[in-house]
Amino acid sequence: MRILHTSDWHLGRTLHKVDLHEHQAAFVDWLVDLVREREVDVVVIPGDVYDRAVPAVTSVKLLDSALARLADTGATVVLTSGNHDSPERLGFGRGLMRAGVHLLTDIPGIEHPVSVEDEHGEVLLFGLPYLEPDRVRTELVAEGEAPLARSHEAVTRAALDRVRERAAAHPGARTVVLAHTFVTGGEASDSERDLSVGGVDSVPAGVLGGIDYLALGHLHGCQDLTAAVGAPAWYSGSPLAFSFSERTHRKSVLLVELGAPGPGEEGAEVTVERIRTPVPRRLTELRGTLEQILAQQDQHGSDWVKAVVTDPARPAHLQEHLREGFPHLLLTEYAPDGREAREGTPVVRREANPLEVMDEFLAAVTGADPTPAEHDVLERAYRHVRRDQEAS
Repeated sequence: MRILHTSDWHLGRTLHKVDLHEHQAAFVDWLVDLVREREVDVVVIPGDVYDRAVPAVTSVKLLDSALARLADTGATVVLTSGNHDSPERLGFGRGLMRAGVHLLTDIPGIEHPVSVEDEHGEVLLFGLPYLEPDRVRTELVAEGEAPLARSHEAVTRAALDRVRERAAAHPGARTVVLAHTFVTGGEASDSERDLSVGGVDSVPAGVLGGIDYLALGHLHGCQDLTAAVGAPAWYSGSPLAFSFSERTHRKSVLLVELGAPGPGEEGAEVTVERIRTPVPRRLTELRGTLEQILAQQDQHGSDWVKAVVTDPARPAHLQEHLREGFPHLLLTEYAPDGREAREGTPVVRREANPLEVMDEFLAAVTGADPTPAEHDVLERAYRHVRRDQEAS
C-alpha cells in the first residue's frame, strides 16, 4: 500500500504579517498532482490543518477544495485534529462527508479505524486527535473509574491501549496510527505551540511502539523517530516554513510503502521516501553591519530576510536602507557587536539623579554604558527640559 503522509498545513497562518494563503494553495495544487502521479492509495494528515480554532472562510474553502480534489484522485483521505484545530468544528458534518474522506476528531473515533484493503490484506488506520490531558483524562476511562494522571503520557498510553485492543480483533491486519503529539526526542522549532501540562510537554517514545507505521504531527521539521520508538515513526513536518528557526529545514511530504505483514510479532516492511515540497521563497538571516548586509542584496534580494545589524551606532534610516535592498524584508534586529544583554530590570530610586537614570536606561536598552557623546546628548536634552519647566 502506498501512503502519503503530510501534516501541519496551518491554513490561515501568516509569516511576520505576510499572508501565506496563495503559497498554501500552491502547495495543495502540487500535492494533488503528486498523489495522482504516484498513484497514492491513502493520504494521512495528522492534525493542525488549520492555524486557529475558528478559521477564516478562505481557509475553510481551501481545505474543502483540497479534500474533494484528493478524493477525486481515488485516494482514501484520513484526517485528525491537532492542538490548533477545533475538533468539533473540524469534525462537523463528517457523517455527511463524501466517500473516501474520513475525519477522526473525537475520542470514540479512536476505536473505529478506517479499513483499507490491498493485495496483502487489511490495513487499519487509527486516528488519535490531539489529546489535551485536562480534557480527555476522564473520557479515556470507563464510567466510575478514577481519571487518568494529568499528563500527555497517561492519555496517549490509554488511547493506544484501545488501538491495540481493537487491532487484536483483526488478526493479520497491519496498523497505521495518526497521532498529533510531541514525542520525546523530537526536535522543535519556534513556531509550534507549547503543549506543556504540569511542566511536561512530551510523550516518551517507548509508549508508541508496536505499530506498523506511526504518522506523527505537531513538530514542523521532518524527522525520523524510528530508532527511539522501536517501530517506523516519522514527523512529516509542515509543508511551509512558519518562522526563521525553520530556515534550514528541508520541507517535505513522506511517501510510505507499506509491505506485507511480517512473520510472527514482526511488523510489516516499511520504506519511506522524502519528497521536497515547493518553496515559495527562501528564508535567509543576514548578520553584519548595514554595509555588509546590503552587499548581499544581489544574492538574497528575492528572499524573505531577517536582518541582524551589528553597527556600533544604529545607522540612520535603517529600515529604509534595508527595504530598498531587500523588498521582502520581514524582520530587523539591532544587535551592536560588543554589547551584551544585561540580566534583571534596573530599579529607579526616587532620590536618583535623573541623568543617572537616563544613563542606566540607555545601558539597559543597548547592552553597554553610554558613550561620552551619548551622555552629552542626554544631558543637553535634560537641561533644555528643565529650563522650559523653570520658565513656565
